[in-house]
Amino acid sequence: MTVDPLALMTDVEEATQRLLRAAESLDDDAVAAPSELAGWTRGHVLTHLARQADAITNLLTWARTGVETPAYASPAARVEGIEAGAERPLADQLADLRAAHERMADAAAAMPAEAWTFHIPGRNQLAAALPWVRLREVEVHHVDLGAGYTPTDWSEAFALRLLREIVGGAGADAPALVLRPFGLDHELVIGDRATAPVVSGPTRSLAAWLAGRGDGADLTVSPDGALPTPATWM
Repeated sequence: MTVDPLALMTDVEEATQRLLRAAESLDDDAVAAPSELAGWTRGHVLTHLARQADAITNLLTWARTGVETPAYASPAARVEGIEAGAERPLADQLADLRAAHERMADAAAAMPAEAWTFHIPGRNQLAAALPWVRLREVEVHHVDLGAGYTPTDWSEAFALRLLREIVGGAGADAPALVLRPFGLDHELVIGDRATAPVVSGPTRSLAAWLAGRGDGADLTVSPDGALPTPATWM
């Protein structure tokens, strides 16, 4: 799907402001409490989102300047950065997330048109895909924050793109499925359709279920039977 990356940055801005408003409703105790992600507090989620914004800034800088600037210094450094910031109080979390978002937005605004075609070494994507990567992180992890935002709050366009991405990236361990989102004229298929059950329902519910952010309670399966267990995603 081709989308103007700067137009998508408008969606990133709006999603980030929603996330910040939700975080502002918390307090220090709530930030230290468990999130919807096993093993992570809300502080982990917020810190991860701040550090991921900086990672996107690094990649945008690499695309614009040609100077190697990896997203993270190493996989270990990524984990250490999240752990180091997770226990901070709410005020520090908010300030960090706002500043990281602003740095990323500035880096995107500074991109000349040709820089968006830069192929990021080690990643099967162009720089133009980075705004989507950020939007996906903010929208999905906003749900993980456990502060009242759910997949039913996702836009239809976001849910459909997320659904298509999960289907397109499904590995050999994913169960075979034929997905029929309501209102979509064509099916989405994972694996061998000849042996696959048909799962139908709202686009948001299908995307949330495959992303591990929904139980699929409003989905239907044909032939009748239990809803398959989807492959782990992110």
